[in-house]
Amino acid sequence: MDRTNDDFAIYSAMLKAGYKRKPTASPVEYARRVALEKLALQRRYCDAFDQWRSCGQHQCRRHESCHGDAGACLKRALARVPHSEQRRTRQDIIAAMPRNLGAPEREARQCMPRDLFE
Repeated sequence: MDRTNDDFAIYSAMLKAGYKRKPTASPVEYARRVALEKLALQRRYCDAFDQWRSCGQHQCRRHESCHGDAGACLKRALARVPHSEQRRTRQDIIAAMPRNLGAPEREARQCMPRDLFE
């Protein structure tokens, strides 16, 4: 019983000091952020696999990066790019993640390229 009073005293002191919990994203906001990150990740994978070299769009070849439909481009790449290279590229993307990246973005970046179409 004494422990409960101590916990209450600590919690009330934190509230008086201005402690506020970090607001969590609603499920809709979380899903939106995951979807946006997956779209950006498709473009990153296309650039990492140099898909712009074989792309039919002049914009992609001119800018030397994906500027068209990244989803369709990545679907074509999955048949051509070996699984070991896909895995290595995923590991490079994970290694480049900042530590303070949000949970939705982190969840999306841990997907393999073939998982981005589900």
